[in-house]
Amino acid sequence: MNIKNVYILEDRSILYIKGEDGKDFLQNLISNDINKVSEDNSCFTSLLTPQGKFLYEFIIVKHKTGYLLDCEKNQVDGLFKQLSLYKLRSKVEILNLSNEFVVAAFSHEKFLKFDESKDQPGFTIKYREDPIFLDPRNRQLGARLIINLEKLYLSLKKLDLHDADINEYYSFSHKLGIVPKDLNKLQNKLFGIECNFEELNGIDFKKGCYVGQENTARIKLKNKLSKRLMPVNVINGKLNEGESIFNNENKIGKVLINSDYPFALIKYLDENFDEKNEFKTKEASIRIKKPDWIS
Repeated sequence: MNIKNVYILEDRSILYIKGEDGKDFLQNLISNDINKVSEDNSCFTSLLTPQGKFLYEFIIVKHKTGYLLDCEKNQVDGLFKQLSLYKLRSKVEILNLSNEFVVAAFSHEKFLKFDESKDQPGFTIKYREDPIFLDPRNRQLGARLIINLEKLYLSLKKLDLHDADINEYYSFSHKLGIVPKDLNKLQNKLFGIECNFEELNGIDFKKGCYVGQENTARIKLKNKLSKRLMPVNVINGKLNEGESIFNNENKIGKVLINSDYPFALIKYLDENFDEKNEFKTKEASIRIKKPDWIS
C-alpha cells in the first residue's frame, strides 16, 4: 500500500457494547480473550455456532467505557440479533453506530510514523479521541482508524492521507490470503479454525469456555485440521459458489466465495494438492496459493 493512500471502508459497520456486564458478556461468547483488549491493544475474534462453525468475525476496540466492534456491513444486522439473543438478563446495551462512525484503512508504514506506535499487531493509539490500531490479524494489512463520519475528511487531510480505490485494498487482502468481503457466504459452511483464525490471532486456546469452544479445541488438540480457507486465482472461466475443485479426478476442495475475491475450502494436506498445479472446476481453471503465514 502507498504510504499516502487511505481506503474508506464503506463495507464496514460499527456496533458498540457497553454496560456493567459488557466485558463478561463478550468473554463468554467470543473465540478470543477479551482481557487482551485495552486502551493500547485491540483484538480480532469470531462468534461461532455451538458446533464451532463460522458465523461472524470482527475486531474489538476499547472505546470509552465500552467496546467498538468493527464488522462487515453485510453481517452487522445478523451479529446484532445474535448478540441480542445471548443478552438475556445481562446488564449490557448493544448499539448500532454504523450511521455515525466510519472505518478507514492505511498502510503499515504510515502507522509506524506515529510517535507512539509499535510494530505489533493490534497495537492501538489515539488520534485525539479516535482509535488507530495496527490490524490484529496481520500487520501487513496496515492500520485502521475508527472515527466519527463528520470528522473523517478533516482528520485525513491533517494526517496527509488521500482517498484511494477500495478495490486496491480488497485485492491486497485477497493476495495476502485474508477474506476482505462476502463473509456471509461462509456461515455454517466450515469450522472457525478452518478459517485460519489461529494464525490470524483470532482464537485463544487458553481462555475458558465460549460458544463453539469444544469442537474448536478438539480439532486443535487431536491435530484434525485437514482443510483450510485459501484464496483462489481464476486463470479463465467462471466460478460457481459451492462447486467442487479437482486435480484430475481427485476432489481437493470446494468454492465458498465466488465473487471478485474468491476463496475455497481446500484439503491442503491431501497428496493431490500442490499449489504449483492448475486446478479445475466445472467451468474454470484456477490456481490456489497457500498464504505464506500458514505453516
